Amino acid sequence: MPIRPPALDDRDFAALVDELLDRVSAHTPEWSPRLGDPGRTMIELFAWLADTLLYRANLIPERQRLAFLRLLGVGLRPAIPASGLVSIGLDPKKTEAVSLSPFATVKGPVSFETQREIMVLPVTGQAYYKRSLTAEEKAAFTDIEAALSQIYDAEQATPYVTTPQFAQGQAEPIDLVAQAIDECLWIALLAPQPELVDAVRETLGRTNADGQSPLINIGAVPLIQMPDRFFGPDALKIGPRARLPFTWEMSTGQLNANGQPTYVPLQTVTDSTQGLTQPGVFRFSLPAPAFIGSLSNDVQTDPFAGTGDRPPRLDDPETDARLVTWIRLRPTEALAHFELSWVGVNAVEIDQRQTVRDRVIGTSDGSANPSYALPGQSVDPETLVVEVDEPDLGYRPWRMIEDLALAGRDDKVFQLDAEAGTVTFGDGLRGQRLPVGRRIRIARMRAGGSSEGNLPPGSLTEISAVTLRGAPAGKLTVQQPIATTGGAAAEDLASAEQRIPAMLRHRDRAVTATDYQQLTADTPGVRVGRVEVLPRFRPTQVPTQPNSMGELKAPDMPGVVSVMVLPYRATAAAPNPRPDRPFLETVHAHLESRRPLGTELYVIGCQYRPLGLSVGVELLDGFNRDSVLLAVRTALFDFLWPLSPGDLTGQGWRLGMTVRDRELETVVARVDGVRSVDRVNLFTPVTDGWAKVENPSQPSSVDLAIAPWELPELLAVVVTEGPTPEDLSSLPPGNTTDLGLGVPVVMEVC
Repeated sequence: MPIRPPALDDRDFAALVDELLDRVSAHTPEWSPRLGDPGRTMIELFAWLADTLLYRANLIPERQRLAFLRLLGVGLRPAIPASGLVSIGLDPKKTEAVSLSPFATVKGPVSFETQREIMVLPVTGQAYYKRSLTAEEKAAFTDIEAALSQIYDAEQATPYVTTPQFAQGQAEPIDLVAQAIDECLWIALLAPQPELVDAVRETLGRTNADGQSPLINIGAVPLIQMPDRFFGPDALKIGPRARLPFTWEMSTGQLNANGQPTYVPLQTVTDSTQGLTQPGVFRFSLPAPAFIGSLSNDVQTDPFAGTGDRPPRLDDPETDARLVTWIRLRPTEALAHFELSWVGVNAVEIDQRQTVRDRVIGTSDGSANPSYALPGQSVDPETLVVEVDEPDLGYRPWRMIEDLALAGRDDKVFQLDAEAGTVTFGDGLRGQRLPVGRRIRIARMRAGGSSEGNLPPGSLTEISAVTLRGAPAGKLTVQQPIATTGGAAAEDLASAEQRIPAMLRHRDRAVTATDYQQLTADTPGVRVGRVEVLPRFRPTQVPTQPNSMGELKAPDMPGVVSVMVLPYRATAAAPNPRPDRPFLETVHAHLESRRPLGTELYVIGCQYRPLGLSVGVELLDGFNRDSVLLAVRTALFDFLWPLSPGDLTGQGWRLGMTVRDRELETVVARVDGVRSVDRVNLFTPVTDGWAKVENPSQPSSVDLAIAPWELPELLAVVVTEGPTPEDLSSLPPGNTTDLGLGVPVVMEVC
C-alpha cells in the first residue's frame, strides 16, 4: 500500500460538537443544550474555529514535504516561449530601406518580439514556379507543343504555366522537384508602384542612410517530415541534418554572348535555416545596381521571354510594370525531393518574450540571502544582466551562479529562479552580502512564454519598432505566414512533485530503462504519449529489393539503447501517431547529455505493421444499425491503438504482441447491440490492394505475427450486418511527367 502520512488530528466539525456536548452533560448535567440556545451556538462556533485550526495543522506534513523538496535545489521548470517568422512591409510610398532595431514588439493575442535587427526593403516578394501541365492539359496542347518545338528550334518544348505560390504571404507546401519543370522557385521583387521601379533598384544596390550595405532578409520554411518508415538512413541516429545543396541567384537583366540570361549568386551573410534544415531567415548582401534587373516579359519585344533558363513570363501587365528583379532558388545537385512550406522577403524571427531594460527592483537592507522579484517570470538566463549600485563605483554587474553554496565570501554573485522570476544574493559566507541601502537594477532581461503563444497564421498583425538611430519607424505592416510553435506553460507544483523525487533515482542521468523512460517523458517542449526502451537494439535496414527501404533487422548489440517514442494523441483513428523530425530531435537532445559516455543512443519512432479488418455482425432488436456499426469500428480502433486506451490493459498495444482474430471477435461481441459475430478477417497490404491473412494449418483461427519492435496499424475497417466481407478496397497508383524546354503558355487564351 502507498505510504501516506497520518493526519495530526482526524476530528471534524461534527465530532468536535459531539465531544463538547458529551463534556457538557458530564460537568453540568442540569443543562441540556438545544438547537437555537445561545450556549449551543457558542459550542458550534468553538467547534468551527477548532476545525479550521486542525485543517491547518494537518497541512504541516505536506508543508514539510515541500520544504524538503525545496532543499534539493530543484525548482519548477519555466515556461517555453513560442517562436515563428513574420514578414514586414513598408509604407507603399517609401523607396528607402529602413533598418529596425531588434526586440521590436509584434502585437496580437499574445505579444512577441523580433530577435534581431532587420533591414526592411521597399519591395514585396511574390513567388512563382513553372508548373507542368496536367494530363488533361497536355492532351489539349499536343498540336501546339509540336509547333512550339519548331518555333523555338528545340527537340522538345515543354509547355508550362506561370503559377503563383504562397499567395498573400500564406504558407503552401510545394515540392519543386515534382511540380516545377526546372526545379526552381522564382521570387519576383516588386516595387510599390510602377514609377518607383528605378528608385527602388537604386536603393537595393547602394548604402542606406544609416551607413549599412544593402541586405535582404528571405525567410524560408522547409517541409520537414519523417518518412513513412522511420528507419531511413537519415533517421537512425538523430544528429545534424544533412544540408541541402542549393544556391540563391539574382537576375541581372542581361544576356551573355550565347543569348542566355546571366545571374549573380547572392552572398550569404547569415543563415539561421542551417542549410534549409529548419525554419529560419537568410540574410544576403545585394550586388550593385548595375547587376540588378530583369528581362522583358513582352513577347513582341523578346519572343524568347520566359523560355529555357529565363525567369517565368509574367502576363499580368500591372505586375510586370512593378518588377524590379528576380531571385531564384534552385538545387545544385539531383534531389528526389525539394520541399518548401513558405518563402518570403523582409522576414525576421520572433519569439514570445518581452524585454525589460534599466528597471530598479529594490534596495538592499543588509540582510543575509535577500531575494528580489524580477519584473517578469520564466526569465531567459542568457539575457539577464543584474547590476548593483556599489559605493563610489556606480552600477556594477554581478555574476549569476547556479548555486550560492559554490560561491566564496567575496564573490559578487546571485542565484536565479527562472520560473518564479526571483534573484537571491549571498549572506557573506556564500557570496558577498549586498551593501546596505544600495539599489539593485535590471540592466536587461527577457522573459515570457506559455502555450498561449502557439498562434495560428495571421494572428499577428501589428508591430511597434524604432530604427537603429532610435527614431520611430513609421507605418509598417506585418504578415504571419506560419503558425508560431513551441510554446509550453510553466511546470505546475503537482508535476514537479512527481518529477523531483524521480530525480533522486536517476540523478538526471540515463542508466537504467526506468531512467530513460522517466527522462524521455519529462522532455520539455513536447508531449510524449508513449516511451519504449529497447536495450541492445540497433535498428538497421535490410533492403528486400533494389532501391527499397526494406525491412528492419535488429541485431543484438551491446552498449546500444534505442528509445522508441510516440507523440500524444487523444483519439484513436488512422493513421497511428508518428513523431516528426523536430520531435525526435528534441527528445534526443534532452537524452544525449544524460546518457553514459559509452552508450550509443538512438531515438526512433515506431515501425507499424499495416492491417485491415472486415467483420460481419448480427444486431439485437431495438438498436440503431448505423450507431452499432460505428461503435464496432471505434472499439476495434481503441483495442489496437498504441496509446491509451489500447489493449486490455488500457495502456496501448504491447510491442510485438500477435494480433488474433479470436480476441478481436471478443472485442466486437462486447459492443452494445451486437447479438453475435460472424468472424473477423485480417488483411495485409500488397502491391495492388489487400491480401487476406490465411492460416492453412488451423483455418479456424488466424493470427498476424508482429515483430518485437513493431505495432499494428489499423488502416481499413469494413463492418457490415450479415456475412463478413472477403475483400477490401485499394488505392490507385500515381503518375509521372517528362521534362523538356520550358515554354510559357496561357491557359485562358490557348
